Amino acid sequence: MRDIGHFIGGKQVKGGSGRAGDVFNPNTGEVQGKVALASRSEVEQAIANAAAAQPAWAATNPQRRARVMFKFLELIAKENESLAQLLSSEHGKTVADAKGDIQRGVEVVEFACGIPHLMKGEYTDGAGPAIDIHSIRQPLGVVAGITPFNFPAMIPLWKCAPAIACGNAFILKPSERAPGVPMRIAELFLEAGLPPGIFNVVNGNKEAVDTLLTDKRIQAIGFVGSSAIAEYIYSTGCAHGKRVQCFGGAKNHMIVMPDADMDQAVDALIGAGYGSAGERCMAISVAVPVGQKAADLLIEKLVPRVESLKVGLSTDAQADYGPMITRAHLEKVKGYVETGIKEGAKLRVDGRNFKLQGYENGNFMGGCLFDDVTPDMTIYKEEIFGPVLSVVRAKDYEEAVRLPSEHEYGNGVAIFTRDGDTARDFASRVNVGMVGVNFAIPVPLAYYTFGGWKRSGFGDLNQHGPDSIRFYTKTKTITSRWPSGTKEGSEFTIPTMR
Repeated sequence: MRDIGHFIGGKQVKGGSGRAGDVFNPNTGEVQGKVALASRSEVEQAIANAAAAQPAWAATNPQRRARVMFKFLELIAKENESLAQLLSSEHGKTVADAKGDIQRGVEVVEFACGIPHLMKGEYTDGAGPAIDIHSIRQPLGVVAGITPFNFPAMIPLWKCAPAIACGNAFILKPSERAPGVPMRIAELFLEAGLPPGIFNVVNGNKEAVDTLLTDKRIQAIGFVGSSAIAEYIYSTGCAHGKRVQCFGGAKNHMIVMPDADMDQAVDALIGAGYGSAGERCMAISVAVPVGQKAADLLIEKLVPRVESLKVGLSTDAQADYGPMITRAHLEKVKGYVETGIKEGAKLRVDGRNFKLQGYENGNFMGGCLFDDVTPDMTIYKEEIFGPVLSVVRAKDYEEAVRLPSEHEYGNGVAIFTRDGDTARDFASRVNVGMVGVNFAIPVPLAYYTFGGWKRSGFGDLNQHGPDSIRFYTKTKTITSRWPSGTKEGSEFTIPTMR
């Protein structure tokens, strides 16, 4: 059984709090490791190490910081297979899906390699009489990231790569359910040449989080998780004077217009709705066919596809998806299905009783498909985070636009149509942060920004892309004058550029 501690000051250290959490094998339901839960003093030790190391790292020129990123890319590429296996063993997503998790994180590191250009300021020569103005970007200091279980590689890399490239020291508090890959990422950064203390990992729960939120040395915090926790972290962090970006829950809709290629739409729904057992913040959990004919055809095509989904071990290359992360989460998702039935939705495919032979104690669940779901139902209003797809029938296009626009979550949305005018109108009007056109999971590439609206996002700046550089730096503007020697006398009015 593995014992997982923390990564502080450039080395792995054992936990000293006396508290630990279980790390499960989702395939078997067995405990495969123990992860230390940090005390306040252990988190403060990590902060102290980061604060001591950060000034020298900030003084390191951007080209040299970029070289660390380039070296890290080499190292993580060599360990891609082993990292994917480790991630899969703790999370339950298939190895192929785990490789995608890693790759989408790597792409943000690639973006961060451009930090010499990304941190360039602006300059105006002759802004006034003998006056020049220029701006520079400077790191904040010590920053932190609090990341979820469902993307143990991608989201930590989304947070740490831009932060470190900008010259900050970074403290990661990953999910205690899947801590293995974040710990290895810290080791690889050290091997790539990152100075000790610049990247620290503290495993823990609320005590660790609250320490990060209240310690004056932490200048900024990024979070991904549920909306309730996002709101808590955002409000608490802001109250303590920190810059905060938080991303919460989602209820992503996919609009299927009558003119859509129905086979293409069904393929998209199967992958986006059931991939990774639905444990994605960008998973499509609501299908909205427009019109009776489109709805009937969609259900007709969906039912056999959902029934034929192959659920298997996370190591099974033929599996469509693997187990969910814990038994408790499995039971929570099953509870949502039962609630949907009680509230009047039609369960067309019921995967709750699925058992994998030889792995009956694993956290497996077959795909579930609901029809005739209405906006007042719990399964429509709340994020299920499991392999459950709800079909909400819209009578016309205007209703289809209103459904995602009026939902409290506003992470992602998609529309499938052959009509360009409809697609352009939808993308312009829908009240959601990320939009896909004939593209079910509209996660932008690394050089754009990722972020939802409404209760899916708290804060003004998004993740990765240009917003990440803005979030992890502060702008300083310098106005300078080099007088020619003529005495101009004192000025008692506000300076202008006359």
